[in-house]
Amino acid sequence: MQFAKQLDQIELRFEELSQQLADPDIMSDGDRYRKIAKAHSDLSEMVAKYREWKRIEDDLQQARHMLADADPEMKQMAADEVARLEPLKQPIEDELKILLLPKDPHDDKNVVLEIRAGTGGDEATLFAAEIFRMYSRYAETQRWRIEVTSVSESSVGGLKEVIALVNGDKVYSKMKYESGVHRVQRVPATEQQGRLHTSAITVAVLPEADEVEVKLEAKDIRVDTFCSSGPGGQSVNTTYSAVRITHLPTGVVVSCQDEKSQIKNRAKAERVLRSRLYEMELEKQQAALGAERRSMVGTGDRSEKIRTYNFPQNRLTDHRIGLTLHQLDQVMDGRLDAIIQALTQHFQTEKMKARGEAAA
Repeated sequence: MQFAKQLDQIELRFEELSQQLADPDIMSDGDRYRKIAKAHSDLSEMVAKYREWKRIEDDLQQARHMLADADPEMKQMAADEVARLEPLKQPIEDELKILLLPKDPHDDKNVVLEIRAGTGGDEATLFAAEIFRMYSRYAETQRWRIEVTSVSESSVGGLKEVIALVNGDKVYSKMKYESGVHRVQRVPATEQQGRLHTSAITVAVLPEADEVEVKLEAKDIRVDTFCSSGPGGQSVNTTYSAVRITHLPTGVVVSCQDEKSQIKNRAKAERVLRSRLYEMELEKQQAALGAERRSMVGTGDRSEKIRTYNFPQNRLTDHRIGLTLHQLDQVMDGRLDAIIQALTQHFQTEKMKARGEAAA
C-alpha cells in the first residue's frame, strides 16, 4: 500500500497518545488530558482500519506461502483463503484514503440550525415542525443538546421558523450536508378530495463561530429588549427579557426570547449572530475561489433542492447522490444514520477525486 509509511507513523503517534492517557501527571491536568484524549479519539478510527488491513495482509502472506505446499489439500485450502481475503483489502484501502484526507476545519463545531417554511402555506409549516422533530430525535441518539433560540408558530400548530443551537460531539461533520430545500409530497389532512400536494421548507446548517473567529464590536451592534410572547407563565409579557440584536454594517437581525433571563437571551442571540456573519464571510471566500474549488469542498448551497419526502410511497430520495430509501417512517423518527453516512462517503470520495485531478 502506497501510504503504509504514513499510516505507520500515525499508528506510532496513536500508541504514544495511549501511553500519555495512562500517565498520572497528565490525568491530574484536566485541560491537557482533554486535549490528548481528543487527539487520541481523532486517530482511533484510522488506526483501527489500518490494523484491520494489516491483519488481512498478514493472513494473505501466510496463505500465499502455503500455495507452495506439496499437499494438494493444503494447497486448495490456501487458494480458497487467498480468494476470500483479497477482495477484503481494496474497500479498506479506499476507506483509509478518505480518512487520510485533510479534515474540514469546521467538523468539530457546534451548529446553528435554521428551518423555515417555504411554499405550501400551512402544510409547509406542519412539515417544518416534523423536520425539526426529526432532527431533535436524531440529536438524542447522538447525545447532542438542542437549545431553541427563536420560534414562530403557525395557526395550525406548525412552525413558520425555528432557530436552534445544536451542541455536542462533531455536530457539523454530520449535519453539514442537510442545508438546502426539502420537499414533501403527501395528501394534507385538510385536503377533502385526496389530492397530492407538494410543499417545501428550507434548512440551513451553519458552523457556530467562536469569539476569536468573529468579534462583535459594541459600535457595530444595536441591542433592543422587548417583552417575550407565547407560552411561559407569569414572566411572559411582563419583563423585558427578550433580546433583538441588529448588526449595523450588514443589517443582520437576530432575536431570542427562549430564556426568562435577558442575559441568557443576549448570549444565545450573539452566538447565532456570530455564526451568520461567519457563514457570510465563508460564502464570500468560496465565491472568490471559483467553481472548481467549490466543487472540491463539496456542496452546501441552501437554495438547492436536495431531498424529497414522499409519504404515500414511504419513500425518501436524496437527489444529490441518487439515494432512495423506502423507510420514510423511520427517517422521520430520527433514524438518519444511513443517509448521513451515504452523503459523507459520497462527498469525501468526490473531494478525493478532485484532489487527485488537481495533483495530476
